[in-house]
Amino acid sequence: MTIKIEPGWNDALAPEFSKPYFTKLIDFVKSEYKNYTCYPKGKNIFAAFDSCPLDKLKVVIIGQDPYHGEKQANGLCFSVQDGIPHPPSLINIFKELKTDIGKTSPKSGNLSHWAAQGVLLINATLTVRAHQAGSHQRKGWETFTNAVIRHISENKQNIIFLLWGGYAKNVGKHIDTSKHLVLKSGHPSPLSANRGYWFGNKHFSKANEYLASKGIPVIEW
Repeated sequence: MTIKIEPGWNDALAPEFSKPYFTKLIDFVKSEYKNYTCYPKGKNIFAAFDSCPLDKLKVVIIGQDPYHGEKQANGLCFSVQDGIPHPPSLINIFKELKTDIGKTSPKSGNLSHWAAQGVLLINATLTVRAHQAGSHQRKGWETFTNAVIRHISENKQNIIFLLWGGYAKNVGKHIDTSKHLVLKSGHPSPLSANRGYWFGNKHFSKANEYLASKGIPVIEW
């Protein structure tokens, strides 16, 4: 199968596309999309890469699964399509934005404007069966997305990694902290946030402070 994604990412990730695990993964995904309702739409599976060119990359945010409800997932982690009610985790992200930098919660939960500024919004698993969280885990996506993180760590400088929750923090082992900034906190889901592990992390202002210190344009969150 030919994978068509943003040229910079395509060149960087081409070795992964030819590996046996990836061929097996794509066969699985094709079968799932043929036999079940799956999210996001096929054209949006690699939207995180298409929306954030590799040469513009500044920040990486790692989610776990795409949203599995109807019309929610758009291929960017924590993001939903325009006009879709904000899921609980996204509500808490916007609450922290308000507290941290004074940004009023937007009407749309579509985070594509973050991606356009250099924020890679990537889920560890890029697809999911409708209404079945975790249904496409351990099929090969994690191997691929870990390879993405390693490539960024090894080949880029001064990237900010925002690791929210246990799963994202585990990905941190692939990141060279001597070259990049890693900020960790609890997950923005209500279960974690309401226990005090999310609110007050100030990741958005800290990210911009780091970018500014390196002479890199900040993110308009």
